[in-house]
Formats: sequence, structure tokens, C-alpha cells
Amino acid sequence: MTVEMNDGKISLEELIKMAIGGQEVIVTKDNQPVVQIVPLTTAEKTWPAQAGSAKGMVWMADDFDAPLDEEFKDYNFTLFYYSYE
Repeated sequence: MTVEMNDGKISLEELIKMAIGGQEVIVTKDNQPVVQIVPLTTAEKTWPAQAGSAKGMVWMADDFDAPLDEEFKDYNFTLFYYSYE
């Protein structure tokens, strides 16, 4: 559907509903196309995630929990430490 911007016979809400319904909506000004109204595409539903769906995509170094080198001693890693005493 092509609609002239200054036409005023059809509301924006109606144009959006048409676009969501799959109809091509083009708005013109002085008979020149200026806007096309299209629905947004959404990502495919991925929730709830399935166990093992990221297999082979994630890896962890063998020494990920090894003590840090001396060069990191001045960094404050206590931010992630919680005491429940």
C-alpha cells in the first residue's frame, strides 16, 4: 500500500497494523517514496535453553583457578568476596 504523507485518511496505527500483517506500506511525499513501514524481526526464541546447546562453543583454561601471579597482588579482588560472619 502506498499512502501520501499529507493524505490524513488513514492513521499511523492502521498503517502499522498493515505492516505487521505482512502488507508493504510506503509513505510518499510529493509522489516520492520517503518511508517504508516494516515490522521488526525478532530473534528466534532460545529460552528455556537446552542442556548441551553450547557444547563445543565454550572452553576453560586448565589453570583458570590457579593462584594469580605476583603482578596481580595489588588488584582488589575482595570485591567478589562475601563474608557471612
